[in-house]
Amino acid sequence: MDKPHSEACERNKVPILQCLRPLYAPLHTVFEIGSGTGQHALHFAAAMPHLSWQCSETLAQMDTLQRGLAGHALRNLALPRVFAVGQPWPETACDAVFTANTLHIMGWDEVQQLFAGLAGWLPLQGLFTVYGPFNVGGRFTSDGNARFDASLRAADPRRGLRDFEAVDALARAAGLQLLEDRAMPANNRCLSWRRSGDDSLR
Repeated sequence: MDKPHSEACERNKVPILQCLRPLYAPLHTVFEIGSGTGQHALHFAAAMPHLSWQCSETLAQMDTLQRGLAGHALRNLALPRVFAVGQPWPETACDAVFTANTLHIMGWDEVQQLFAGLAGWLPLQGLFTVYGPFNVGGRFTSDGNARFDASLRAADPRRGLRDFEAVDALARAAGLQLLEDRAMPANNRCLSWRRSGDDSLR
């Protein structure tokens, strides 16, 4: 069986792991949204065997994910589950939610639904980590990001790079406080928020 392969995942999995390792060291369970080819999950689960890593994908992309994960022998990598923003979340919450290169693929209404769902699902002190490109102050941070945004919107007007400030406002409204904002290669960022439990933030 030919495995699906993403060159971008292959390039960024090591720098992302460097971000996740210290943050996820004390955790036990992670729910990944939009696992794609499964390359991130395979790399992170192998590197952090103390974690139980749960992949997920939309029904339309589940075959790609299953083929990507086929044949692995990682005991801490659970069977993938179908999940899309707006659908019911898993019955049992995880210590962290991770997603990579998804917010610019979702419509803005779906991004809003994502954070609204986190507000009621992520446990106190739980983490939400997002990797991908973001605008800052309403501006692109590179010409490459501007071209990428144009290609996204040409394919689907609902897509596009998100403004960091707008996303952080959604996080704060959901009771999440920014924990880390790390610059990454190729004009990406790795953002992590922690659910504070302070209802005054909502």
